[in-house]
Order: sequence, then structure tokens, then C-alpha cells
Amino acid sequence: MVTLAGVVLGRVYADTLLTLLVAGAALGSVLVSVVARRLPSWLVAPVSVLAMAGYTAWCLYLSAGRAQLPGAFAEIVGDAARNAIPRLLTAMIPVEPTPDTVLLPVVAAWLTGLAGAEVAVRAGRVLLGYLPPVLLYAGAVYVVGPNAAPAIGATVALVAVAALGLAVSARPAGPDPVAALAPEVRARVRLRLAAASAAGTAVVVAMAAVLGPAVAALVDTRPVDPRRYVEPPQVQTLDENPLIRISGWALNPEQQLFQVSTERPDATAPPDGVRIRLAVLSDYDGVTWRVGATYRNAGRILPAPDPSPDTTVDTLRQDITVGELSGRLLPAVPTPVEVSGARVAYDPATGTLIRPDGLSPGLRYTVTSARERPDVNLLATANTPAGDEVARVLHVADGVPEQLRRLAAQLVEENGAPYARAAAIEQWLAEHYRLVADAPSGHAYPNLGFFLFGPRNAGGQRGTSEQFAASFAVLGRLAGLPTRVVVGFAAPGAGPVRAADAYAWPEVLFEGLGWVSFDPLPRPDEEPRPVEEDFRPKPEDPPPSEQPEPTLEPTASPPAQAAPGGPEGSGGVPRSVLAAGTTGGLLLVVVGVLATLAVLRRAQTRDRLSRGDPGDRIVGAWRELTDALRLAGQPVPADLSASEVAARARQALTDTAPGTELRADTARGPDAGVGADVTRGADGGTGTAGATGVAGNVEGMLTDRAYVAVDDLARLVNQVGFAPGAATEEQAAAAAGAAGTYTSRLRGGRSWWRRLLWSVHPGPLRWHR
Repeated sequence: MVTLAGVVLGRVYADTLLTLLVAGAALGSVLVSVVARRLPSWLVAPVSVLAMAGYTAWCLYLSAGRAQLPGAFAEIVGDAARNAIPRLLTAMIPVEPTPDTVLLPVVAAWLTGLAGAEVAVRAGRVLLGYLPPVLLYAGAVYVVGPNAAPAIGATVALVAVAALGLAVSARPAGPDPVAALAPEVRARVRLRLAAASAAGTAVVVAMAAVLGPAVAALVDTRPVDPRRYVEPPQVQTLDENPLIRISGWALNPEQQLFQVSTERPDATAPPDGVRIRLAVLSDYDGVTWRVGATYRNAGRILPAPDPSPDTTVDTLRQDITVGELSGRLLPAVPTPVEVSGARVAYDPATGTLIRPDGLSPGLRYTVTSARERPDVNLLATANTPAGDEVARVLHVADGVPEQLRRLAAQLVEENGAPYARAAAIEQWLAEHYRLVADAPSGHAYPNLGFFLFGPRNAGGQRGTSEQFAASFAVLGRLAGLPTRVVVGFAAPGAGPVRAADAYAWPEVLFEGLGWVSFDPLPRPDEEPRPVEEDFRPKPEDPPPSEQPEPTLEPTASPPAQAAPGGPEGSGGVPRSVLAAGTTGGLLLVVVGVLATLAVLRRAQTRDRLSRGDPGDRIVGAWRELTDALRLAGQPVPADLSASEVAARARQALTDTAPGTELRADTARGPDAGVGADVTRGADGGTGTAGATGVAGNVEGMLTDRAYVAVDDLARLVNQVGFAPGAATEEQAAAAAGAAGTYTSRLRGGRSWWRRLLWSVHPGPLRWHR
């Protein structure tokens, strides 16, 4: 029965190793109990646990060797013991048998066999001894969830084995203990036994009749996946949007990021150069391109998607040694199918790899990739897919500047085929814009608008590959093309990969060909043409065919008819009672909703300020500040820098207290402003004396502290953005205090009813980040 639990769990593993290891644990645990049945009961458990430790160590050693995990065996065992449960529940299906994914099943199988054998063999309670293996079997079915077909065969086998065990362990019939009783007593005892047996049989039959259909209906239902309750590995901002690193790398071109050695097993000579991918960015909200991946812990073998029909696939194997590349993203040629030398997490939707423990200098790993090359002769007639499956890469965020829409319309005006539209956008960008290394980072709608249409003498029409790739992707989506942005490196076949090799490129999805790369970068020997020469302005009046058709005003709705019913007191419930009950019910609902909102808001604030590493908590404190500004009716645009947001936050405090003017030269520090002259009277004079009095002085000190809190928080947010991983626990605590000081001061300046609504406003729970 324990082995059958291993069979069920092994269906989501990459091979049969896990099932064999669980079967060995089941056999070993039961044999130890059977052999030691003559020993005292208190001695069996320690002996069995010692045997379990030895067997488990051998299982971990075997699985580590097959997975080719680097590092000392003691480190591997310690890591598996710490992370066995979360990695088992976040591992990618199929799960590779590694020490952290086999430890828990093997130990659970051994302990289950020990408990069941002791109860069944030593105590002779076979039916009670079935309880541990049945619970293990149910746990295995729950862990598998919807990731495998229903385990009908294994379940039937479990029931059959249990019935066989009961039949084999039944005791032989002995002399009838009732025969020695007097005839009258014997008749009454047998009558009671028959009645009890009949009643028990009736109860079992009734339960089977009532519960049988409900249990049978569960076979076709989709079970709950326990992975939904476990948070997969997360990444930091620079890994979620590595596009913003392009400009920084462009300014440090000699920085050596990693070393690479490429081998083509199916060719006689290695390639001269390859394109190595770092991340695929599919989500765009008008401000930021993001990977938007759900990473799952993966083993050495990765699930490879089926290649596109009209492509050729060649195999590349690369040895990569990390140098100064930071973060968690692992470079690899698309599409990786095998990784050894590093524990990785993988997102199959984008093909992006991360190392959950982060990159470190000297890290070496080997990645084997199946690179697809589309048939370029089919591109001219290829179509692009549509529907829900590609809605993510067709989505255009709100707020598109009108000039971008008009440029996209102009570029596709004479190009009907998808490839012709993509080629027109590629050619436009390559002919009209200049590639420079010192262009500032940014790919929000305002940044792209300035890059595409800004005056040349003011820095417009020039950018890094970040702006070229982002502009292509946005214009492509406006033209109906499924696009995404890829960040990677133009790497040599062998040698160092430097920061100068980093760039971004766009890709378009074609039916039968997969994702096809485009290169909108200008040629080095070509002088770009001014945009004004080819971009036609919008006509003053649209042609008659484009005039909007007049809309008809809807006719007035007929008056509502009164509901039929007799007057009050005609035999029904009095209207006053109904009105009172309805009002009371509505009040209870309103109070319940407000209480729920208040609890959720407090939990959101607590999570922001206390969960995650110091950098995450500083970002959470910044979100508290921006939410407070929005609640105060002064939202800040998403494209402002931290310093600009801080300026608006200080102005919000000034607006809150019109009789108070904040000083720009306030001393910094947690006690800055205490006792300082920070108020200005109504007559324009300064000082603590006068019309403001003592109350004005206290008000000025509070305002001064809030003023300093804004500056300190902005400085910490900039530090997290430009120096990730450098924040300390003390800085995170200071950020939480600064956010609380500012929020309390801003809220305190509201009217009493606005202060009450502040804590139950649902906005911060749903505002998009």
C-alpha cells in the first residue's frame, strides 16, 4: 500500500526513480518491524529510524549524482532538508528526482511503513494499521492534483490489496464461545448478535447509497492544485525589467559580464557567434516592459515546447562562467532544454531562466539549447495568430499618444501582410533615428514619444537599443502584430561577453514559424533622415467617409408601474416591519464591508512594511506614500522620478496646512526640525511668537518632520533602484517610520469625515502597480 502511494506520486516525476525509492523505503521499514517483532516495542522505533537515516542518505546521494548537482554532499543534504516542502510544491512538472524533491516522499514512506507495521504486526490490528498508508496515499493524490490523469487503477489496487490483507490475516475459527451458555441465554445472545450485524450492514449499505454517487462524481472533477497556495520564486525589479539596464551597460562597455564557450554537437565546427537571451518581456502597461513570468523550480531537464512546423532545429551546448553579471537571470541561447551545474527555476511561457539563489562571480553552468530557425522564404505569406492565447502580446495599454497611433497607421497603410507591416516598422526606425550610448533610459509612452518625435537639437530621435526595441514592439501592437521585447547579448562563439555586447531586440509571432527576430537598429554608415520629411501630419478635417455617423438619442423609458399589492394591514407583514428589517440588514452589510476593508488595508500596510528583504520593504513604504497622495486627491503620474514625487508630496503638506510654509533647508535626520522656527504667521512674520503661538510651533515641528520623511524616503527609493541589494534592515525600518510619519501628517490635515473614510477606502487594494 505504501508502494502504491509512491506509484501515484511518481506520475508527476520525470522518471521512475522516485517510485523505486519509495518502494525501497516501504520494504525496508516493514522488514525492520517484522524482523524486530521479538524485541521490546520501545526499541523498534530507534532501530528503524537509524535504518531510515542510512537509506535516506543513500537515496539523496543517488539522486544528487543522477542530477549532477555541484557542491559538497553535506551542503546538498542541508539544502534539501531546509527546502524539501517548498521546492516539491513549486517544482516544474515533470519533477526531476533531486535530493530536495525525493527527501520528503522517502522519509514519509518509511515512517508510514513503520507505523502501519507496528500496529498491524505487533498489536494485531490490521484494519487500524491501514490508516497510515491510506493517509499517505491521499496525500500523494492531493500533491499530484490536476497535473496527472485520475489514479483509478492505483486506487482499485489499493482497495484490493487491503481486502487481501484482511483475508490473509483473519484468525482461524475456534470453538463457539456461546455454545457453553444456557439455551435461553444462548438464544438471546445470538439474537442480539444477528440484530447488531443487520444494523451494521444496513448502515454500511445506506452510507454507500448516499455517499456513493457523490464520491463517484468526484472522479470527473478537476482537483485543486496545492501549488496555487505556495508562492513561486520571485525576482527583483532589475530582473523583472532588465531593459532598464541597457543604458547602464552602454556607459560601461568594457565591463566583463560572463565568459562563454559554444559547441554544436551536430556540426564539425563551432559557430562564429550566437545571440544569447537574458530575458523575454511580454507585458507592457504603458510605463514598463516586464517579464511577467511564473517561475517554477526545475531540474536538469527542462520541458521543451514543440518546435514550430516550418522551422529547423539545431542543438547548441554552451559553458558559461559568470563574471560581473548580477541579479538572478541566467543567460542562455533560446530555447534551453537542459541545464547542469546550477539550480534553476524556469518559466516555460517565455523560456526565461533564473537562479533563485542569485548569480555570483565564478558560477559555472552548462546549458543545452534547441535553437529554432524559421524558413525565411515563408515569411512574406505568413499570418499572425489571434485570440486569447496571444492576447498578452497583443495588448496595448491605455494612454497611447495620438502621434504614435498616427505613425503606426501610416506605416501599415500600404502594407497589408503581417511581415510587410513588421518590415515597414523596422525600416522606419533604422532610417530615421540614431543609435547612441549616452541616451537616458526610459520606455514609457512619454519617453517613446520624445524618442520618435522630439526635436533633434534637444535630444530627440536618438536612443539606445532600449528605445528602438520598445518602439518597434509598441508600433507593432498598434498595427495588430503580436510582439515582445528580448534583452540579451550578441556573443562570440567563445570568449568574454562584455557590457558593450548587451542590447535589446523585438520579436514578432508568426503562425508556423514561431517568434521571429527583427533588427530596427540603424546601419553605422548611414545618416538618419529627419522624421519631418516622411511623417505626414494629421489633416485638419477628416474626409467625408470618416465623419462619424450621427447617433440617435434613445427614447424615454416608460414610467415604472407600481408593484401590485394591497394596503398595509391587509394580511401580510406590515410595511414598517419590512422597512425596519431592510434598513437594519443594509446597515449590517455596510458595517461588515467597512470592517473588512479596514482589516484588508491594515494587512496590506503590514505586509508592505514587514515582508520581504529590506529593498522590498522600502518600496512598500514608497507605495504607502504614493497611495496617501492619491487618497488626498493629489495622485502623481507614474513617469515621475522619486525626487519629483517628493516635491509634490511636500507641496501636498503645504496645501494641507495653508498657514504653514515648509523650509527647503530643513536639517536632515530623524529629529530634524524639533524646536526649529518652521511656521509663518498670517502677517508674514516668522518666529514662534505671535498669532500662531505654541500650537503653531508644534504644528511646524510636525510638518518639518514629515518634510524630512519625504526626502529620506525618496533617497532610499533611489538607492534601491540604482543599487539593488545594498539596503539594510535599519534603512528599511527608517523607511517604514518615514512613511508612517508622512501618512499620519497628511491624513491629519483632512476633515473628520475624510479621516474616517481614509482607512476604509478600497482604492489602495485595487490600484494597479
